[in-house]
Amino acid sequence: MKVIIVAFAFLAVAFAAQSDEQAEILSQQSEVNFDGSYQHAYETGNGISAQEQGVLKNAGSKDGEAEEVQGSYQYTAPDGTPVKVQYVANEFGFQPQGDHLPVAPTPPPVPAAILRALEYIRTHPQQPEVVKKH
Repeated sequence: MKVIIVAFAFLAVAFAAQSDEQAEILSQQSEVNFDGSYQHAYETGNGISAQEQGVLKNAGSKDGEAEEVQGSYQYTAPDGTPVKVQYVANEFGFQPQGDHLPVAPTPPPVPAAILRALEYIRTHPQQPEVVKKH
């Protein structure tokens, strides 16, 4: 998952940097620790920046071990619009947030008749059928 996230960030940077391929790297930091945690960040002269940190959750747990990554990147789109994305990636998937990203609409409320029917079903569980042998 970490590779996908890093690739996604670099892809965004590559698109943003098409008109400025020789941008100077103003700062770059990277740290990888023995426990699986890491962090990195960079900033370029054309306004592109990114940062990310990750930790290994539940280390040593056969079924519960998972990498959790948090980060962000920003650049200016070709039309001049500033683009900023913040993200989390963990056992629940990649979860980006940004003003330019679509947001799912709020679902309509459940009709009252359906709510009553669901409540009836919950309070009156179906009894298993008893099969009589003849």
